[in-house]
Amino acid sequence: MNWITNYVRPRINSIFSRRETPDNLWTKCPECGTMLFHREVTENLNVCSNCNHHMPITARERFKALFDGGVFSEVKVPAPRADPLNFRDQKKYPDRLKAAQKETGEPEAMLVASGEIGRTPIVAAAQDFSFMAGSMGMYVGNAIIAAAQEAVKLKRPLILFSAAGGARMQEGILSLMQMPRTTVAVQMLKEAGLPYIVVLTHPTTGGVTASYAMLGDVHIAEPNALICFAGPRVIEQTIREKLPEGFQRAEYLLDHGMLDRVTSRGQMRDELIAITRMLLGLPPAVRGDLPPPDAPNEASKEKSETK
Repeated sequence: MNWITNYVRPRINSIFSRRETPDNLWTKCPECGTMLFHREVTENLNVCSNCNHHMPITARERFKALFDGGVFSEVKVPAPRADPLNFRDQKKYPDRLKAAQKETGEPEAMLVASGEIGRTPIVAAAQDFSFMAGSMGMYVGNAIIAAAQEAVKLKRPLILFSAAGGARMQEGILSLMQMPRTTVAVQMLKEAGLPYIVVLTHPTTGGVTASYAMLGDVHIAEPNALICFAGPRVIEQTIREKLPEGFQRAEYLLDHGMLDRVTSRGQMRDELIAITRMLLGLPPAVRGDLPPPDAPNEASKEKSETK
């Protein structure tokens, strides 16, 4: 009886028991509700293959897809003073920062890196909306200044990906001071004659839109991205009128001259390579490298000599 209980029965149960499916195998598109296999979503850069809805993507994942071979070097950003106002709401500000750092694995809301796209050296900066809604604090201001200084030092163009809910309220007036600071950083690029390209992603709102996000030489947006200073509900409550369909979305702003392009995420890398090289006065990038020709062997040499 012990042999049956201890060996046979567990063996039978293990064979016929139902295997549980991991929860992270499928992702539901928030726009159309289609269930998407997680590997398909990852390979498609977090874009729904059914409705082309652009789901959030982290700054690090974006850089891996942007740079040649996914290789880039991070640019060090000076760390500002932590919690300068001793701010507290439901949580202390340092506790919110620690929670966001643990959740995202990033030190702050912006990542700065240098590398090559299509063999064209650039400096890039990207905001991570998953880190406290990508809010613009002193660190973000320092990051943009560091990116501009690195671009001027290396004489490279700067490409910035914006995604923010606005200024970080936990830093009060100090967060609003990043608007003129980042404007000065952009001016450094202008004076050095270096291109500054901005890619506006969903959402780009508040003080970010009122400063560095709208100061580029070229403005590109991802499809259906919300781009505004004040949100649609705030405007509707203020003017007490219904706003047009698609108001403050990327396609609407493109039609009204606020943007230069609306480009899907899958085509963004090729678009940025073409625009960057055009602004630098370089020829179009080589799409693929052919292998070097094989060295002629002795038999082919003798054959050519006899001819």
